[in-house]
Amino acid sequence: APARSSDLGTEAYIATERRKHWDRDDSLTEGSAPAGTDPQAAMRWKLRTREGRNIYARRKAVVEPVFGQIKEARGVRRLLLRGLEAARAEWQLICLGHNLLKLYRYG
Repeated sequence: APARSSDLGTEAYIATERRKHWDRDDSLTEGSAPAGTDPQAAMRWKLRTREGRNIYARRKAVVEPVFGQIKEARGVRRLLLRGLEAARAEWQLICLGHNLLKLYRYG
């Protein structure tokens, strides 16, 4: 069986649906999901808690902007090399270029 995020010492907050910004559901939940709910419903419950909303909202400022910058500013939409090892090396090279450019511009 695959390892669960809680077994690895991390707490996952994963979107369960796509919503428009104007399509808001402001209903809040409290505590953990009721017993017997499927994993998707349990995650939806978790994201509707006050803590879940605050943690999930931080994603906009933490990691995701980097991927947007790499995709838009660098024009990297897909990896060109095949195989896990080659793709991993290509991604590391892309990240290296991104970080070096940041150091050059700000330092």
